[in-house]
Amino acid sequence: MEIKRIETKEKWDEFIEEISAHTFLQSWEWRLAQEMMGNKIFNLGIFDGDKIIGVAFVYVIRAKRGSFLFCPHGPLISKNWENSFSDLLKYLRELAKKEKVDFIRISPLDKKSDDKIALFRRLGFRKAPIHMHPELSWLLDLQLSEEELLKNMKKRTRYSINKAQKDGVEIISSTDSKDIEDFYKIYIETAKRQIFVPFSKDYVKKEFEIFNKQGKIMLFFAKYKGEIITTAMIIYSNGSGFYHHGASIRSRSSITSSEYLQWGAILEAKKRGLKLYNFWGISPEENKNHPWTGVTQFKKGFVGFPEEYVPTQDYPLTLKYWLNYMIETVRRIKRKY
Repeated sequence: MEIKRIETKEKWDEFIEEISAHTFLQSWEWRLAQEMMGNKIFNLGIFDGDKIIGVAFVYVIRAKRGSFLFCPHGPLISKNWENSFSDLLKYLRELAKKEKVDFIRISPLDKKSDDKIALFRRLGFRKAPIHMHPELSWLLDLQLSEEELLKNMKKRTRYSINKAQKDGVEIISSTDSKDIEDFYKIYIETAKRQIFVPFSKDYVKKEFEIFNKQGKIMLFFAKYKGEIITTAMIIYSNGSGFYHHGASIRSRSSITSSEYLQWGAILEAKKRGLKLYNFWGISPEENKNHPWTGVTQFKKGFVGFPEEYVPTQDYPLTLKYWLNYMIETVRRIKRKY
């Protein structure tokens, strides 16, 4: 095996499309978004001769509590997983020394199994104190007919869609970056209400423009009596539609626009011939106090199936890693994850 940088979008996309991984975090567009934020990036390919058998988009995150190399929802490997990953780890250890970081963090997209977790342990990894991206996602099979999808929904979700239609809610989709202004107003309001740190308007706009150049993103708005009350940003990539961002205003909570808006995004994914709609992260059933419990019930109302991945893994390199470990552990406890 040989680890080399892949410098062309064509080669990268060819492999990504071949394996149809359930993520956009290893896409060329996400790479450009991270580069735009000022992060140092590395597009790594795992080669068996001239053939690419794996890719790993990795970037450097600098923080006072500890800097690290991060691989989101990767690496993506098509064969010889253990040997390929072992060779990649050797490369990443050398890269980490050059970049003077304190640890390597990987958020795998590999389905959770005792064997895969044991493999990470043998290689020197430990479970990270927090997750960076969803480790448990909710997916919907779009190969069912529109009628079957509606029939399979929970009664309350189907009722909400019908009620929104009767109430005169209008669903509008857009690929115009000027509409980021309308999206961002509600996004900021939602961030204040739900107490999370929002992305800057400049970042959201540039991210949208990057994916939009390839026709891989859309904004959706639900309007009631001329007022935008719910909005979402959906990424269409790699055989799936992804619920990337969502926001709503509280004053119109009695209008069931969120379900209707999601239904519009799902139908767009079907129209594009995609196989899955990915609602992104949900809370584990055993954690009834998880902050995502409410939104999880909303997502499950469309019915589908869960996909659970290997928990985020850390490979400590310096003693400073343990400072980061303590800070993130406290943060996880406060957030009730």
